[in-house]
Amino acid sequence: MKKIHSDKAPKAIGPYSQAVLVNNMLYTSGQIPLNLDGDIVGNNIGEQTEQVMQNLKAVLEEAGTNFENAIKTTCFLSDMNNFAGFNEVYSKYFTSNPARSCVVVKELPKQVLVEVEVIALVK
Repeated sequence: MKKIHSDKAPKAIGPYSQAVLVNNMLYTSGQIPLNLDGDIVGNNIGEQTEQVMQNLKAVLEEAGTNFENAIKTTCFLSDMNNFAGFNEVYSKYFTSNPARSCVVVKELPKQVLVEVEVIALVK
């Protein structure tokens, strides 16, 4: 097992790793729309989802993989009314259409609108 850390993604805000690599499988922690200074980026679902994708991209690349190798995503939204706007941005990045769960939760860290985690193959 190898812990993955990218300096191009925000530091974990708790006692966890950005991602863990086990054999050739990468398991990312959920990414929320924070910049490198730990500040929330964006006031709407589109802007926040873009930042989440940039954070995931940095972690995936640090591990030697990318969005095309995603097997499964788990997506958390604070409001189902944001589903269409979330999908609009999400679909630009996950063009391989991995398996996905998308649920609404009562609250996300720092009261953000979206959080996404990924399981990906590292070739």
